[in-house]
Amino acid sequence: MHPPRAAAAGRTASPATARLINDRLALQLLQSDGPLTAGQLKTLTGLSRPTVADLVERLQQAGLIAVVGESGAQRRGPNARLYGIVADRAHLVGLDLRTHSVTVAVADLLGRVRAERTAPVGADDTHDAAVATALAVVDKALAAAGADRPHTLAVGAPGLVDPATGRLGGTDRIPSWHATLVGELRTRTAAPVLLENEVNLAALAEQREGAAHDHDTFVLLWLGHGTGAAVVLDGALRRGASGGTGEIGFLPVPGTGALPSATGCDGGFHSLAGSAALCALAAEHGLAAPPGDGAGRPGPADAPPAEALVRAAVTAEERGADPAGAAFLDAVADRVALGAAAVCAVLDPGCVVLGGEIGLAGGAALADRVAGRLARLSPLRTDVRAGAVGGRAVLRGAVLAARDAAQDELFAPAG
Repeated sequence: MHPPRAAAAGRTASPATARLINDRLALQLLQSDGPLTAGQLKTLTGLSRPTVADLVERLQQAGLIAVVGESGAQRRGPNARLYGIVADRAHLVGLDLRTHSVTVAVADLLGRVRAERTAPVGADDTHDAAVATALAVVDKALAAAGADRPHTLAVGAPGLVDPATGRLGGTDRIPSWHATLVGELRTRTAAPVLLENEVNLAALAEQREGAAHDHDTFVLLWLGHGTGAAVVLDGALRRGASGGTGEIGFLPVPGTGALPSATGCDGGFHSLAGSAALCALAAEHGLAAPPGDGAGRPGPADAPPAEALVRAAVTAEERGADPAGAAFLDAVADRVALGAAAVCAVLDPGCVVLGGEIGLAGGAALADRVAGRLARLSPLRTDVRAGAVGGRAVLRGAVLAARDAAQDELFAPAG
């Protein structure tokens, strides 16, 4: 779907503003459909040939686009030139911070990943050692991508990001080195550093490239060590007054035998659908965690234990074996549907995406079960889907957020 045509902008805007609008439109088209010829830009934008020629010249002078080839072997001359965005104009850095690891991706201006590095953070590492490890990973990823310095960085981390201060906060479970690292990145890079809740970034990735690509309104329900949610309404991510939109772990639900408090989510949805709760549920069904990730492969250090249990149950069901695994998945779906029903009753999102390590491990088998139970709990029609971006959803969302910020700056050349 192409952006709306901007030819009419010049009738109501000043010439300078109209140029900026037209330049941005052309750059968006070159990003989504490029490389393109001037003639193709004319057709897609509805702008006149002289206007397109002017904007192409401006964007070339700004170093944002360049000739990357010709449209056909039989054609020659200016009309055959293919223009593309200069992807190396800026290097973007995305970070996914976990309790015991940090993963860094370096991408170009089009969001194409040029290098990726991961490093563990030991449970016994000091605060300063953890920060040093993370900074070293950033440096290694930049070097591997051939980047001198980052233009924009985006960091995904657990916890609340205060909209007023941009600071990271939340429960005592959040590693203190996360906040220190963000401060160090801002000091030493002199580049914009965006900080965002990890689930929100995963939702951005699913919205742009994953399970929610055809929905402007949806909720990503995160199932991992803990539980969380990201809310996208009319295409916009909603963070709330204090950054706490989606803190579904604190949601009071039946079946926990207690209530959450202002200082902890024990007794809330977290105690029903978090990894520890699902491991206990698996034990009730006589299931023990398989070695590795449930398929014989060693799992990552930060993986929630319930991920392997859910994946093993899905695999056993696909093979037609182990009825206990199917019963376990049914019980997991019962619990997840309670949280989903509460979200749907308030927001009516029309689509719920199951993300996080456990949601991804459950795949369609879990999503279909949750959909059936949700249909019985709620009169609101809701599509339930498994996340499609994969285990790198937070990292991919960070890269996309950095790309958006960089393009907001670079795609507005002076008129």
